[in-house]
Amino acid sequence: MSGYFKHWSADVAACEIGDGSRIWQFVVILSGARLGKYCNICAHVLIEGDVVIGDRVTVKSGVQLWNGLRVGSDVFIGPNATFTNDRFPRSGVYPAIFSQTVIEEGASIGAGAVVLPGLRIGRRALVAAGSVVTRDVAPLSLVRGNPARHVRFFNEEGQNGCE
Repeated sequence: MSGYFKHWSADVAACEIGDGSRIWQFVVILSGARLGKYCNICAHVLIEGDVVIGDRVTVKSGVQLWNGLRVGSDVFIGPNATFTNDRFPRSGVYPAIFSQTVIEEGASIGAGAVVLPGLRIGRRALVAAGSVVTRDVAPLSLVRGNPARHVRFFNEEGQNGCE
């Protein structure tokens, strides 16, 4: 595709990238990945081939998106957030299929958060910076801590929720 910006230092294999997206310095995108329109992929990001990203997604620097990750539209992924895709990793031993992790529309993952494999982060949920997510996160909820625990719900606009 030609309707997106790619910094000269980015290594982008044969993949789908939507119009209006921006791929910045030292990004690596492997063959088969799919990115929607108007995404902003910041410097030093790695995206494996079995990753699907919706429209208007921001992925900040230092993030690796591993096979099996599904990211909805309007998602924010903070700097150095960490995703995993293998519950029992061993060097040189790979599962036939990697765990699928889903981040639903409008969710935000804070800086340095860790998301274990096979989980679902609900629509417009917020994972606080530095949290370790070990189970699914309900839509419209805020979680924080290690392990991440529910703190409160948001309203449909993602703010002013109740306890």
